[in-house]
Amino acid sequence: MMEVIHLSEKLKYELRHSWLSNGRQESVAEHTWRLSLMAMLIAPHLEREIDTSKLLKMIIIHDLVEAEAGDVPAFDTLNNQQVKELKTQKEEQAILHIKELVRGEQGNEWYQLWHEFEAKETYEAKVANALDKLEAQIQHNEADIKTWLPIEYDMSYMLGRHTSFSPVLDQLKDVIEEEADKKIKQTTGSG
Repeated sequence: MMEVIHLSEKLKYELRHSWLSNGRQESVAEHTWRLSLMAMLIAPHLEREIDTSKLLKMIIIHDLVEAEAGDVPAFDTLNNQQVKELKTQKEEQAILHIKELVRGEQGNEWYQLWHEFEAKETYEAKVANALDKLEAQIQHNEADIKTWLPIEYDMSYMLGRHTSFSPVLDQLKDVIEEEADKKIKQTTGSG
């Protein structure tokens, strides 16, 4: 147990591409915390009943893998198959190691939940994936736009492919995209 707890400490210093509103770079642990909060807030409002415990486990385990594999921004894998494959390999090795550390039935459960998240086929996995993407955009919206890469302007309008299965998540996506659009227009002077 302590090995997994010590491993998780890496998430406090594993940095993401995202920046905070105070100018500091975000850690994976901070992203995971707010993503978990979002899951708890949205769960009662979803169109379908959801297993909130499973959803939260999925979110936490998905990011725990990054303690070993590192965080690879979505824009790095967007149009680069080689980077995407390397990321997949590193994450698979990481979840196998975590499964060994956790052991037994719980280790198997975590392994299955991570793969379920990655497959994005079940309702919980789709919600977890959508919230993961939405939280990242919220953080971008809160940060100084000088921290945005050019590709992130376009990615601000690509969230629908992650939320289209749920009217509630689509509504949240619309609010987040409107915030991004407003920020972009204020900065570029258009609109």
